[in-house]
Amino acid sequence: MSRRTGVSERLLRYYEQAELIHAERRANGYREYSDQTVDTVHRVRALLAAGLPIRIIRRVLPCTYDTAGLRPCPGILTSLRDQLSVLDQRAADLETARRLLRQTITATENAANQAQAPGQPNSLTPPRRIALAPARSRKRGRRPLLSGGSEAR
Repeated sequence: MSRRTGVSERLLRYYEQAELIHAERRANGYREYSDQTVDTVHRVRALLAAGLPIRIIRRVLPCTYDTAGLRPCPGILTSLRDQLSVLDQRAADLETARRLLRQTITATENAANQAQAPGQPNSLTPPRRIALAPARSRKRGRRPLLSGGSEAR
């Protein structure tokens, strides 16, 4: 089955444990899969590629046909919409992280360029700290991890 699907034996065992596929056991203990299992494994892979977790795939799988086509089964659209919301939130979080990383890179490059400017002391002047995370509330007595400005020096 591994050769036929391109999926590792370990992953096939995981799919079996997760009740996505089923295998009969031979007398020697080897697993024997039906021809239909090849299609099922391809459907599981397509649904995973679409961002669905195993717990949702388990519910969606009986409604699949072809590689990733779905019949409208009860509750499926709600599950798919909920997962889309999760993915949308992850994408927004990643975009925020990317923006902050770009800002950090730019600020670090600017600090490096200022330190290399002619007539500027470069090794004796401590580098300016760069804000990596938003400052926490001072009401709780916490200071920011890193911040710019005079208080960080």
